[in-house]
Amino acid sequence: MLVKTFGSALNGIEAITVTIEVNIDRGVQFFLVGLPDSAVKESQQRIEAALSNNGLKYPKRKITINMAPADIRKEGSSYDLPIAIAILAASEQISADLLDKYIIMGELSLDGSLNPIKGVLPIAIRAMQDGFKGLILPAANAKEAAVVEDIEVYGLNDIKEVISFLNGASDFVPVEISKYEEEVDDIYAFDFADVRGQENIKRALEVSAAGSHNVILIGSPGSGKTMLAKRLPTIMPPMTLKEALETTKIHSVVGLLGHGLSLLKTRPFRSPHHTTSYVGLVGGGTYPQPGEISLAHNGVLFLDELPEFKRSVLEVLRQPMEDRVVTIARARQTIEFPSNFMLVAAMNPCPCGYYNHPTQECTCQPGSVEKYLNKISGPLLDRIDLHVEVVPVPFEELSKHNTGENSKTVRERVIKARKIQTERFADVPNVHSNAQMTTKLIQRYCHLDEKCSLLLKNAMEKLDLSARAYDRILKVARTIADLDASENIQTQHLAEAIQYRSLDRENWGK
Repeated sequence: MLVKTFGSALNGIEAITVTIEVNIDRGVQFFLVGLPDSAVKESQQRIEAALSNNGLKYPKRKITINMAPADIRKEGSSYDLPIAIAILAASEQISADLLDKYIIMGELSLDGSLNPIKGVLPIAIRAMQDGFKGLILPAANAKEAAVVEDIEVYGLNDIKEVISFLNGASDFVPVEISKYEEEVDDIYAFDFADVRGQENIKRALEVSAAGSHNVILIGSPGSGKTMLAKRLPTIMPPMTLKEALETTKIHSVVGLLGHGLSLLKTRPFRSPHHTTSYVGLVGGGTYPQPGEISLAHNGVLFLDELPEFKRSVLEVLRQPMEDRVVTIARARQTIEFPSNFMLVAAMNPCPCGYYNHPTQECTCQPGSVEKYLNKISGPLLDRIDLHVEVVPVPFEELSKHNTGENSKTVRERVIKARKIQTERFADVPNVHSNAQMTTKLIQRYCHLDEKCSLLLKNAMEKLDLSARAYDRILKVARTIADLDASENIQTQHLAEAIQYRSLDRENWGK
């Protein structure tokens, strides 16, 4: 007897519907075809034990299982459940009437209970697009799938419940979750109010968040670079439903979404160690998986001790930072992972860490500071709009009990500035913030009057700013003007933007 069930295979962060055909005939052999990996091939032993431990019969006959399409690789143990159900239906132990209406996925334990699986959100989206009535999943994954509208999601605990449901039991109800709300209050563990002093650095991060500008923090050890960076997501605008879905899909595929969760509500903050490989950072592998830059999609990628990263690792960041997507090509397939992140880098100003320190003396040899900074290539620095010097907070500031602005207050200003940019670039494809402006857009939206032009000219000459600083200053000045709700860039906006180009000064480190 031939029976079909339906599952899904992951291809990048998208899902493809898989048809699982089971035919039972005379004989005692077991065949599993359709490009399964080793975990799928091992399903026979898990299924046989699970059925036996639940009073069900595993047919001692010739069982042929085909997983189509055959050119898509099927990975993992999540096919245990659909294969087991198809075997039971083909051996006439359960009804097959509902099998064409549901996507069924789940890993079987030897006692028949269902273990959670990866990639449930893209599976649910694909099931809805392909017109299935619903999904049958492990209970731990049900909330994640239930965020997809117009499809029923049943979270079940073991194979007995699945059999009962497919045989027509009416005491099962679809999982429902509350509607997504774009609200971030009280869900972050950090707040800007925790930071004592450092008002100029907090202002720089506000500008960075308002225009989606990449930023690098330069300061001695213990000056607060990491603490400040961790609080940047708290002042960024709340994620829209579209952004939350995109971000959750990536974390779901990698298996980083906590069991029982539906959608990620906080913007991700990823902080890989400087020993990470380029595959770990960008993604890849034999069967391509998202890297840190994709896990930071719609959030912040924090690279601490930037010069300590291998130069080859840092260089692979350049294309994803420009295109907001990373393409991984393999012999059989090409996969794209989204990578629209804000880069926040931190570094010491020199090998010993005390160059330009107000109280400590730098002990580095002549020329070593310049050599240290040269570990970061010009093209990479060209993609970082703000260079901010971080000075240690004096004891007097640390001992004060008063707190500064909290993240909610700063975030409200950032949201208003982002709204201005959304309206400004409404008719420009693939541009949503000032940081993404092209040269033509800079000329259109960053017009300078005579006084501002003279100020920028003098700054370029007196501070020995390199040529690449010109466009970056104009982009940042445009964001500062947006924070002030100013239609035109004023001299005070331009003057503040000029301060954020420390590493572009030709005499830095010499």
